[in-house]
Amino acid sequence: MIHFDLRCEGGHRFDGWFRSGDDFDRQITLGLVACPTCASVKVEKALMRPAVAVKSAQAPIETPQASEQTSPSGLVPAGPVAAKPQEAHAVAGPEAPAVAAMAKLYQALQAHARVVREKAENVGPRFAEEARRIHYDEAEKRGIYGEATRQEVEALHEEGIVAVPLPPLPEDHN
Repeated sequence: MIHFDLRCEGGHRFDGWFRSGDDFDRQITLGLVACPTCASVKVEKALMRPAVAVKSAQAPIETPQASEQTSPSGLVPAGPVAAKPQEAHAVAGPEAPAVAAMAKLYQALQAHARVVREKAENVGPRFAEEARRIHYDEAEKRGIYGEATRQEVEALHEEGIVAVPLPPLPEDHN
């Protein structure tokens, strides 16, 4: 088996395992490899991070990817779970329609996040404070979004204040 880091025309990165380089080329030609995020079948090999071989008693040393780095502020999008890029796998064969359906669902969630961002006020790192003020009628009732630490979101939930994470948008990473 051979592992490739892949990238679709939309810039989404994911990985896939193939029997050989020829098998990868065949599946690409047949349109069997789809991006798990946007379902695009226009996929190519991405530049792969190097794995440094070491003695067999040690694990390989790999260079960190940008997606593995955390924000120095410790702030995450508001919600109970921080949206962290997850590893995805190329799917070929009968599972490909399910991947395409999941990609469409994720696109719908992203479209909803865009609507929320257009109609709500971005209160940035003051999210937890402002959500409490609205909940306790100390501020005008309105839609807000912003950033909160995991602890702040858990505290909001304990007080009965709903905070839902917004999915990351491609434009967030520009």
